[in-house]
Amino acid sequence: MKKIKLDISGLSYSQTQSGAYALVLGESNGKRRLPIIIGGFEAQAIAIELEKMAPSRPLTHDLFKAFAESFSISVKEVVIYNLVEGIFYAKLICQQDGANDVEVDARTSDAIALAVRFNCPIYTYEFILSSAGILIDDDQSASKEDTSMAAEASESSTVEIDKGDELSRKSKDELKEMLKSAIEDEAYEKAGRIRDELAKRK
Repeated sequence: MKKIKLDISGLSYSQTQSGAYALVLGESNGKRRLPIIIGGFEAQAIAIELEKMAPSRPLTHDLFKAFAESFSISVKEVVIYNLVEGIFYAKLICQQDGANDVEVDARTSDAIALAVRFNCPIYTYEFILSSAGILIDDDQSASKEDTSMAAEASESSTVEIDKGDELSRKSKDELKEMLKSAIEDEAYEKAGRIRDELAKRK
């Protein structure tokens, strides 16, 4: 069965499930998007690696990578291979010292969190994209979708900022200190909001 390569297109707060996030995977050479609802911890793990943030202590997925590399095990690819009653099934294709590939079953969110750490490709099959994918008409529409997702996340962050942190009133130096402190305290959601505020001022 032919595999279809996917890229991470967006990650935002889910409007439908409280405390959950919407991870959107895009067809590399096509116009379809595959939305997957994941938990906050896994979303945080993916976002931290995508943003190249450095936690003070290794997170679970960082530990897995370090453990695997200590025994010369690499993750070659991640495959989302099935969809049953709205639940995606994924597996890691692993290899040790050039030996035969070994398949390890995993939750899709964990598999993708590891894919971004091992810098390996993510694949799925046509029947999954056909049943759960969303078709984007053209490049402009795709851009609008991604922008919309970013705006959704930004709106949620803005509400939190207005209620508490008032980040917009802080100086850049204060924000940098707050960012450093948030990462040391492993408060990654707060760190993300501070990083967004700093990005606005560039």
